[in-house]
Amino acid sequence: SIGSQWMLVTAGTSEKCNTMTASWGGLGIMWGKTVATAYIRPQRYTKEFMDREKYFTLSFLPESRRAELSYCGTVSGRDEDKVAHCGFTVEEAECGAPYFAEAELVLVCRKLYRQSMTPDGFLDDSLDGRWYPDKDYHDMYIAEIVEAYQRN
Repeated sequence: SIGSQWMLVTAGTSEKCNTMTASWGGLGIMWGKTVATAYIRPQRYTKEFMDREKYFTLSFLPESRRAELSYCGTVSGRDEDKVAHCGFTVEEAECGAPYFAEAELVLVCRKLYRQSMTPDGFLDDSLDGRWYPDKDYHDMYIAEIVEAYQRN
């Protein structure tokens, strides 16, 4: 589940995609749809793919892949092909969004809304200082979950 298990946020195509590790996110209902939220800082390479594409995926891998998840959270796809380095097998959802065959659970998401966080939105000022010392505020993406794959 989001929060207790890291996930890979992936966007692009099966031929060229980028992924990043995330633990911030949520699941719920919004606008009468089952949705996932993802949060991405502006400097992350994956954000370029997220902004360009209509769909993205959330892949939850087993704990045995923790080293690869850690790697994908610290190395930029601008510098190296993280997918190849980790030995992930790229699959393609019905909508064309890339995900990884090694995942135990994949949520395929269609973007509905993006909002940039701003300092004036914080009702608890300590959060701004603690989490954003460089003022690199996340963009929040709300997306409808349109497909799900689970490995047994």
